Amino acid sequence: MASDQATLQTTLAYQFKNTQLLKLALTHRSFGADNNERLEFLGDALLDLIVGESLFNHHPAADEGSLSRMRSSIVNKSALAGIGRELNLGEHILLGSGELKSGGNSRDSILADTVEALVAAVYLDGGLTACQKLVDAWTRDFVREPETRKIKDAKTRLQEKMQASGHGLPKYQVLAIEGDAHDQSFLVECRVEGSETVYQGRGSSKRAAEQQAALETLKSLESALVSGQHS
Repeated sequence: MASDQATLQTTLAYQFKNTQLLKLALTHRSFGADNNERLEFLGDALLDLIVGESLFNHHPAADEGSLSRMRSSIVNKSALAGIGRELNLGEHILLGSGELKSGGNSRDSILADTVEALVAAVYLDGGLTACQKLVDAWTRDFVREPETRKIKDAKTRLQEKMQASGHGLPKYQVLAIEGDAHDQSFLVECRVEGSETVYQGRGSSKRAAEQQAALETLKSLESALVSGQHS
């Protein structure tokens, strides 16, 4: 478990002073009575606060209803599960044998709950500033450009599609970065096994551009599937 924790801490870009908090955040209730449910409760509140404040600051013209909708699109179960997959949390979650056999380490609800628990663990270990830094790293693209959340998890959906068909993971590469440091535009390409076509996406951040490239890839693959069914 120690080496797994070290890998995850590197991915999080946060080193725990109390690694027992990290272990607790990764412990599902199926594993035992000492689990992450209380941390989930705290993490949920922290996410609402941190993302809410970021949206408030970045969108001064947005009304309360718009801000609420934006926050809901960023911190819902599906979105948090997507973050969990990007962190490869499924490899680190401690599950009971039954839950593990049923594929619990890839279930949206468990991944989302674990993300919430991690947020709380970082808060308790390092304080609000460390927690804000962690959450901002995950959500800043969607806070700045809420529209990108409409194509949320395109990378996750593409990855699952490729794995289901027995292919390797999609590969992303930055082709160009244009503009000044405060107003950059990223051009990213996506390549997948089984296709000679290179798909591209553009966005104001590397992550947003990768999401767009993944979406374009999905559209093309789904279009090819429909064409094949009608040929």
